[in-house]
Amino acid sequence: MEKQTDRRSGAYARRRAHFALAFFALMAIGLFAWNPDNLYLWIKALHIIAVISWMAGLFYMPRLFIYHTDAEPGSVQSETFKVMERRLLRIIMTPAMMLTWIFGLYLAWSVYGFQGGWLHAKIGLVVLLTAVHMFFSRAVGAFERDENRRSARYWRFMNEAPTVLMILIVILVVVKPF
Repeated sequence: MEKQTDRRSGAYARRRAHFALAFFALMAIGLFAWNPDNLYLWIKALHIIAVISWMAGLFYMPRLFIYHTDAEPGSVQSETFKVMERRLLRIIMTPAMMLTWIFGLYLAWSVYGFQGGWLHAKIGLVVLLTAVHMFFSRAVGAFERDENRRSARYWRFMNEAPTVLMILIVILVVVKPF
């Protein structure tokens, strides 16, 4: 019986992720070639889809770290968490982050001309969110090497960072307070 942590399952997941990215890229290229009157809305929809995917990973990763912290290094449970963390990072989070940036920068340039205090603040917060992503990425590497030195309590605290940043970003985008 094949397990989801087997290499074959990982290769299948990687192929699906590559297919999804290729589909996203072809859809974006097709939209630019077609250049519909509502191109802005299409790009905005793709941006929102990418943001939701990225945020789901940013919310879930520290939860995996919390449980992984309690697993004995080298145990079956610990090895399973390593696979889950690596796949979440490489197959979902990083591609979603890249697409978020691509579509977001296009919107910031084409719609707002990079003007507006709210937009500058939002981009600054997205840079911080990217820093959180990179921090989680380094943590995946530390867990992979069984070198995690952080407690489950620490990871519970870090679980809140993406939430706070998301709340602030959504308020800036919707309210545009300045």
